[in-house]
Amino acid sequence: MGLYIAVVIGIGLYYARRASESSENYLIGGRSLGPWIVAMGAEASDMSGWLLMGLPGVAYFFGLADAAWTAIGLAIGTYLNWLLVAKRLRQYSHVAGDAITIPDFISNRFKEEKKVLMTIAALFILVFFTVYAASCFVAVGKLFSTLFGLKYVQMMIAGALFVVFYTFIGGFLAESASDFMQGCIMIFALTAVLITGISTAGGISAVIENVRAIPGFFEFFGIAQPTLVNGVQQVEAGKPLFGSAGIYGLLTIISTMSWGLGYFGMPQVLLKFMSIRKVNELTLSRRIAVVWVLISLTAAVAIGIIGRALYPVAFLTQGAAESIFILLSTNFFVPFFAGIIMAGILAATISSSDSYLLIAASAFSKNIYQGIMKKNASDKAVLIASKITLVIIAIIAMIIALDENSVIFKVVSFAWAGFGATFGPIMLFSLFWKRVTRSGAIAGMLAGGGMVFLWKLILKPLGGVWGIYELFPAFVTSCIFIVIVSLLSKEPSPEIQAEFELAKTYDS
Repeated sequence: MGLYIAVVIGIGLYYARRASESSENYLIGGRSLGPWIVAMGAEASDMSGWLLMGLPGVAYFFGLADAAWTAIGLAIGTYLNWLLVAKRLRQYSHVAGDAITIPDFISNRFKEEKKVLMTIAALFILVFFTVYAASCFVAVGKLFSTLFGLKYVQMMIAGALFVVFYTFIGGFLAESASDFMQGCIMIFALTAVLITGISTAGGISAVIENVRAIPGFFEFFGIAQPTLVNGVQQVEAGKPLFGSAGIYGLLTIISTMSWGLGYFGMPQVLLKFMSIRKVNELTLSRRIAVVWVLISLTAAVAIGIIGRALYPVAFLTQGAAESIFILLSTNFFVPFFAGIIMAGILAATISSSDSYLLIAASAFSKNIYQGIMKKNASDKAVLIASKITLVIIAIIAMIIALDENSVIFKVVSFAWAGFGATFGPIMLFSLFWKRVTRSGAIAGMLAGGGMVFLWKLILKPLGGVWGIYELFPAFVTSCIFIVIVSLLSKEPSPEIQAEFELAKTYDS
């Protein structure tokens, strides 16, 4: 683990000089990334610690359906995002004032004089990415405390400081290069644990036979119902207790598959699209990314199922179940090899948290500080502001992450919904509908982001049809507002429409 950390810090030091040359290098790498780094970096920064901890934990605790339908939605969303958005965004972001952040692009797309869209976008990024970074720090804290037997808070802070250090000095180039390496380690760790787990359990048929004894556990249209008392699953005669299988109906499937909608609004993925050196290299990137995602998601879900078959009473709360990957790894492999596998969790966690910190920092320094507060700020001042903001956001995220009982999957799901509903619809409409207006964009972003909070905090607790994942209704609400308000407002200027047409054919 120490060796892995040293390599990542070395990458940060290697890119430190280039990153400090300009804010463009620091925040987007000067649009110089190759297809492999863009593909692996996008997926590694997107998946985060929840791929190796959150998703297997859901499969371990509730069975196949919840985890599998989520994975299917994510796989479809990944493919469509690369197919529809990647090329067009790379072209349009260059045409629209050579935008290097998502708020920059949205603001430039509508030729804003008063930076309302930019401000809204930047503020949403600051809020949700701080929460996102906190979920990553929770994951690394759980990993280190489980492995080394030390206190969670100390380990969480140590992990966070490590991430902040190499991101602070190396910027986007260091983050992207390390994300490529981390993507390789993540898929190696998942496949190694999966293959060894199947072998240890006596084969795929033995695993299936074992878990089918649990009502609803191995069904696509049913869900296991652990018997809980104060959130803790009950055990009798050494066996975990489950109630009757729950029904996993169409509404619930739509809810879990709607995770895929989030991809259209994920700044950490969209920024990778913008950073590739040549538009025509995105086809190769798409193929690499989709294969990586299919293998990784399948392995993550299967690991949770295998874990329940092998260690049925190891974890009795949903939060604890997120450590099943760690348990399997440490039990299957000798310590040195287990350390390499455990580096997969660390890789998943830091490959996301570095992206979150960097994008949140750019939202303030480039879009709020230079875009609104001090428009004549020099590039060096923007660079300094980026680094200071990065440290402040990391401190706030660490404070949020002090609660070690946080369920990573739940924390991530809220932030994912926030980005998906705030940025997803307006990104699609901006790229593919010439008639969308600035007023429609403002209305859609506010409606989508606001609905996430409204649905999550007020409507979802009512249960029933209101229990659907907040991303779906918020995404639909944002789309409706964008269309209606755009049609009611004056059509975009000839200049905006001409630029829209230019972006269709631009190649660089």
